[in-house]
Parts: sequence; structure tokens; C-alpha cells
Amino acid sequence: MSEPQGSEGTTQRLPVLEKAPDQRDQSASAAAYGPPPVPEDGAGGGKRRFWSARRVPAGIVALLLLLVAGIFLYDVAAVRADRPAMHWRRELARQLAERPLDDTWVLVGAGVAAALGLWLIVLAATPGLRGVLPMSRTHPDVRAGLHRDAAAMVLRDRAMEVAGVQSARVRVRRKKADVRAVSHFRELDDVRADLDVTLTEAITALGLARPPALSVHVARTTRKKG
Repeated sequence: MSEPQGSEGTTQRLPVLEKAPDQRDQSASAAAYGPPPVPEDGAGGGKRRFWSARRVPAGIVALLLLLVAGIFLYDVAAVRADRPAMHWRRELARQLAERPLDDTWVLVGAGVAAALGLWLIVLAATPGLRGVLPMSRTHPDVRAGLHRDAAAMVLRDRAMEVAGVQSARVRVRRKKADVRAVSHFRELDDVRADLDVTLTEAITALGLARPPALSVHVARTTRKKG
């Protein structure tokens, strides 16, 4: 590539601007952990959780219903063709006719059926995908979510940048971010204060629709004596 020419046809080198190390670090940190984008007008909402497709439970229920319906249909067709009904259906009809309602096996079967029905109702009425945190909408037609493990990794990386932190464990839930750090130097109160400030900024930068509450615990490292 040709370098820019001067007004008299001579080649001029553009000046090189260098930043001080602290300025470069601050610029990189601001670029990596800057504030979330401002939502556009009319892009509100986005606080509702994502709905899970629940393909596995739906597939299992559909398969079981297909098998049961197929067996009953085959048995009914066999009876219509002047063949005896299956032994298990005759035995089931006899047991249902002879056993009282307070029988142990009747109560157990009713409890299992009620539990399965309640489980299906809960699956149908709840959104699921508890591991995905909804993010604030910056556009009305776009929804984004952040996995809790990814959010925990970001918070852990930010916690490790605080002076005095030797190790950190982060667990992000829907409403709470639990941070447990181990410090090998500095006062624990100073480390905890720096963690509160740093992680609060990091949670804000994640751009979540419902930022979790921050809980920070700092302990002193324990060294084994040889």
C-alpha cells in the first residue's frame, strides 16, 4: 500500500500515537466490560424467561400413548374378530372389579397417576430453561439470553483481576450471584470492597433484564505446614 503523499509529491509518515500502559489497560477494560447498549424506543420487555421445547418429555409421552393405544386397538380388533381378549386385560378388569378402593395397590396406582399428571401440568405451565438468563432487549424483534455458566465465568474472570484474590468460585442463579473468593494478601475488608465494586460493574455490563443480587464472601487462604 502506498503511503500518503504530501502536497509537493513527497512521502510523509503519519505520526504514531502511543498510549501509556495504564491508558491502554483502561481502554481495553472499557471495551471488554463496557456498559450494555441502550435499548431502542419500543424495545422494552424481555424479562420473561425463554420457553423450553421439552422435546424429550413430549417424545416419551407420545411414545407411551402410542404403545398403549396400539395395544388396546389390537385387543379390541381381536375381540371383534371373535378371538379371546388378552390375558392381561381380562386380569386387569377382574382386579378392578374385585379390589376395593382402599386397597394398597389401588392407592399406589392412583398416587402414581396423580403424580405423573401433576408433573405434566407443571411442565406445560412453566417456561423451563432455568439455565438461560434473559437479557435486556436492544431491538424489539431480537431476544437474547445468557447461560448462567457463561455469566459465572465472566464474573470469575473479573474477580481474579482484583488484587489479593488467589482463587474464586462463582455460582449464578436466577436471582442471586454467589461469589466465594480466597485472598492470600491484603486485608479481607479491602478485598471484599473491591470485589463488590468490580462485580457490580460486571453484572451491570452483562446486560441482563433482571440482574441477580450480589453476595460476596472472602476468606483467608490456609497454608499447610510441612
